[in-house]
Amino acid sequence: MFFSKLFGFLGKNLAMDLGTANTLLYSPKDGIVLNEPSVVALDIRNDAILAVGREAKEYLGRTPERIRAVRPLKDGVIADFEVTKAMIAYFIKKVITGMRIVKPRMVICVPAGITQVEKRAVIESALQAGAREVKLIEEPMAAAIGAGLPIHEPRGNMVVDIGGGTTEVAVISLSAVAYSESVRIAGDEINDAIQRYVQDEFQLLIGENMAEAAKIHIASAVPLPEPLQYRVAGKNLVDGNPKSIILNDSHVREAIKEPVAAIVAAVRRALEKTPPELVADIATNGLLLAGGGALLKGLDKLITQQSSLMVHIDDDPLTTVVRGTGRSLEDEACYSKVYIN
Repeated sequence: MFFSKLFGFLGKNLAMDLGTANTLLYSPKDGIVLNEPSVVALDIRNDAILAVGREAKEYLGRTPERIRAVRPLKDGVIADFEVTKAMIAYFIKKVITGMRIVKPRMVICVPAGITQVEKRAVIESALQAGAREVKLIEEPMAAAIGAGLPIHEPRGNMVVDIGGGTTEVAVISLSAVAYSESVRIAGDEINDAIQRYVQDEFQLLIGENMAEAAKIHIASAVPLPEPLQYRVAGKNLVDGNPKSIILNDSHVREAIKEPVAAIVAAVRRALEKTPPELVADIATNGLLLAGGGALLKGLDKLITQQSSLMVHIDDDPLTTVVRGTGRSLEDEACYSKVYIN
């Protein structure tokens, strides 16, 4: 116990939201110390790392043959162990500068539906990247803590965390998850749907970053009071020449209706499978939306229309999960029950 406290004093403990789209790091002393895309650029001749994070994301779709820009996490879990390990090591080194006397202890949040093999991969990658000890917490639980929900009380709280690779729907009561569902449809699937729609409707091939920009600027789940437009550019599939078009919000709404409907269906399924006492609590307390997908315009209104629930969007949904993970690290005595094995 004494050595654990001493190491904690000397070392810089970290909370990590290891996401499909973005990785965030939180230090109890400094708050959020890193927010970078989960992308790595590699030289395929020798597997040397050329860029990580924001710089590597700019490489997507723009690399020559000898360079490969990869996203080592898919659907919220590790798809490429070695690249993930290198990415975590890079991020740890970036935030812990100077001489590292003691390796950091880490709490990492993971999707609720993660398998034992996938858990082991996350722990091993963090340990090999330089962590001293690793604990895991489920993303919906971390989101609930980050939003300040009363998770210790015997009443139901529903959390919907929409990330890059997964949408996590969970009902939390007494510091435990009473029901959870992890749907592998989220921000990435919405980007893909926009790309497919533009290709089918306009014979225009656009990149992942361009589709994401269109999503951020004009995507909506319900019709908007003021129409929005956004210019996208890419390659004409008919003749191969450069081409740009103006997309409006109704185009994008049509493009993303299927993944959005799948997210709403997951919420309704959760309500059907949750005990009636907890559903009554949720009807009173409402539902918390967190993650980058919470920023989709009108999604809260659509969920209310389909489920009759009040929907609350966290003040900063992109950081809700990492703030909750960090809070559990700061007060482990209070949140000891929330960690998973």
